[in-house]
Amino acid sequence: MPTMEHKKVRVRFAPSPTGGLHLGGVRTVLFNYLFARHHNGTFVLRIEDTDQTRYVPGAEEYILECLRWCGLSPDEGTEAGGEYGPYRQSERKAIYRQYAEQLVAQGHAYYAFDTPEELERMRENFKTPENPSPQYNVKMRHHMRNSHSLPPEEVRSLLAAGTPHVIRINTPASEDLTFTDMIRGEVSFNTSAVDDKVLLKADGMPTYHLAVVVDDYRMQITHAFRGEEWLPSAPVHILLWKYLGWEPHMPQWAHLPLILKPDGNGKLSKRDGDRLGFPVYAMNWTDPKTGEITRGFRERGFLPEAFVNMLALLGWNDGSGQEIFSMKELIDRFSMDRVHKGGARFDFDKAKWFNHEYILNTGNDKLAALFAPVLEEKAIVADPAYVATVAGLVKDRCYFVNDIWEHGFFFFEAPTQYDEAAVKPKWNDAKQQFFEAWNIMLADQSDFHAEALEESFKALANEKNIKMGELQLPFRIMLTSGKFGPPVFVIAATIGREQTIARIAKALEVFGA
Repeated sequence: MPTMEHKKVRVRFAPSPTGGLHLGGVRTVLFNYLFARHHNGTFVLRIEDTDQTRYVPGAEEYILECLRWCGLSPDEGTEAGGEYGPYRQSERKAIYRQYAEQLVAQGHAYYAFDTPEELERMRENFKTPENPSPQYNVKMRHHMRNSHSLPPEEVRSLLAAGTPHVIRINTPASEDLTFTDMIRGEVSFNTSAVDDKVLLKADGMPTYHLAVVVDDYRMQITHAFRGEEWLPSAPVHILLWKYLGWEPHMPQWAHLPLILKPDGNGKLSKRDGDRLGFPVYAMNWTDPKTGEITRGFRERGFLPEAFVNMLALLGWNDGSGQEIFSMKELIDRFSMDRVHKGGARFDFDKAKWFNHEYILNTGNDKLAALFAPVLEEKAIVADPAYVATVAGLVKDRCYFVNDIWEHGFFFFEAPTQYDEAAVKPKWNDAKQQFFEAWNIMLADQSDFHAEALEESFKALANEKNIKMGELQLPFRIMLTSGKFGPPVFVIAATIGREQTIARIAKALEVFGA
């Protein structure tokens, strides 16, 4: 195997199919993707499904759909294939036992026959005020049923009888371990604080610790990026790379900063999103057991480009102060030495700002296509070109694609009620007669563009000796129901002659009553 310096960059995202994809997980994908593209490397997707008790049907497909939506498609993986497959750990089960047994034969691991009840008794019997959660470690292993504490012939007998057992790593009593993190620099541990982690479970499935090392080695992964919550696992992984004889091929690690709650107090969770009213998953996730739907950024109305841009700046910047980046710019400028050590506070208002900026710079036809499901849901049929025109008129007010409805519903539906309090106190016969007369004129108005409508409106107002300002607000409310919307003559020109005349007539019945 070539040395790390001469190997092509290969990175991986290795999610567990256990539920929705948190924005922290998508950021891990993004940083892997950007690093791989920056170095003309390979981005691998590996599904870590060895914990069958937590496996959730549909979660793997959901993860793949999230990556497609974000435009972060892997070069190798369960769908793309590749020469290092299979890319689901459950399909690699036979591979792991040989390495676990090798570690046992070398004295770096051991068989443990403890039942769940025995493990529970250990936690209770050895609990002290100073040590409320006893670990299965170098001090404890001799009190338990394993190949350290049992005679060799009894171990052989138990194995021959098919007695359920796990394989645990034989953690040294006190050894200093050091590695260089691409973000944090030199990181050191002492193994006295590390327990004897299970490497192979009783069902023959590996735990994360063994599987991640074996797979990273066999898939020739050169750089491994993961959340800082995995730092405590680093000593076990370093020992495994060393014990298996693969230390020269250990990937360069980077432990990414956490994404924090808006107040900076702890890791952002789904619960925080529920409590504060914003999504934390990339896309809607439906829990197959409860049917509970957790809303995602996609369904909230985020554009994928804005979502990705926002995520890139959660814990990274290029030092220039620039905030809006195309994917090409992100790829060109991304480097791990610009990733922060400290946690990145999530700010939903800032996320909305990113989306607003992208909406402003998105073509109206594309916005119309993205908005189409909202109209379908409301059983409204509209010409795509018309929807695109509306999107162009209101997008400067929109933080989300779905906001097009809030700011432009009156382009699709005539008002059924009005802000009468804004009109009636100053309504009089003169204004009633003005709109009755202008409505008749509109039937014969040859040019129905905004400028021509405004000229016609202004000319009649002068003729009737009424100030324009006293007429435009009632006109706006006639067309929209309230004091909002784009320039009122633009609204009239957009909805067209028939709708404008009908809406004025209907409102006059209400205002004149």
